[in-house]
Amino acid sequence: MSKHFEREIDKLYAQLRALFGNVEQMIDLATRAVYERKSDHIETVIDTDFIINDMEVSIEEDCLKILALHQPVALDLRRLTTIMKINVDLERMADLACNIAERARDLNAYPAFPVPARMPGMAQQSASMVRMAIDAFITSDSYLAKKVIQCDESVDADNQYIINELRELMKSNPSMIEPALHCFSASRHIERLADHAENIAEDVVYFVDGDIVRHKHGQFSSFNDDRAGNNAKG
Repeated sequence: MSKHFEREIDKLYAQLRALFGNVEQMIDLATRAVYERKSDHIETVIDTDFIINDMEVSIEEDCLKILALHQPVALDLRRLTTIMKINVDLERMADLACNIAERARDLNAYPAFPVPARMPGMAQQSASMVRMAIDAFITSDSYLAKKVIQCDESVDADNQYIINELRELMKSNPSMIEPALHCFSASRHIERLADHAENIAEDVVYFVDGDIVRHKHGQFSSFNDDRAGNNAKG
C-alpha cells in the first residue's frame, strides 16, 4: 500500500488510542463511584459520553473514506475492518460506563448498603481486559488477545457470585431490595465491559492470524503450553 494509506492508518491508530484513553477514564471513574461510593465524577462520566459519540462517528467516517479511496485487501482490509469493530465496542463501553455511573448515583441514596466485596476486583479485572485487548491490537499480538479471552470466565464467575450474594441479601433484608437491584445492574454492566473486551480480542486474533475464533474458545485451554513449547524449540 502507498505511503498515503499508511499515514491514514497511523492517524486512525492515534484516534483509536485517544478514544480508548477517554473510555478507560470513564470506566475507572464509574466503577469507583460504585464500590468507593464516590459521587464526585458521576456527571463527568455522563458528560464525556457526548465526546465519545463524536469520536466514534469521526473514526467510522475516516474508515469508510479509506475503504473507498484505497480499496485495501488481505491484511490491510482486516486491519481496517478490525478498527471499525473496535471503534463500535469502545463506544458501547462508554455507554456501559454511563449506565454504571447512573447506578452509582442511585446507590448514593442508600449509604448503609453494603457493596459486595468482590465488586472492586471484578471491575479492575474488566478494566484490565480492556487495556490488554487494545494493547493486543496495537502490537498485533494474538497471544495476548487469547489471554484476554481466557480471562472472561473469571469475570463471569465473579458476577455470578455477586448476583447470588445480592439475592441472599434481598431475601434476608427486604429493605435492601431497591439498592441491591441497582448494584445487581451495575455488576451486570461491569461484566458486559469484559464481554466487549473479549469481542475486541476475537477481532485481534482474526486481524493477526486470519482465524475466526468466535464460539471456539475451548481451543485456547492449551495455547499457553503450545507457546511454551514453541519457545523451547527456538
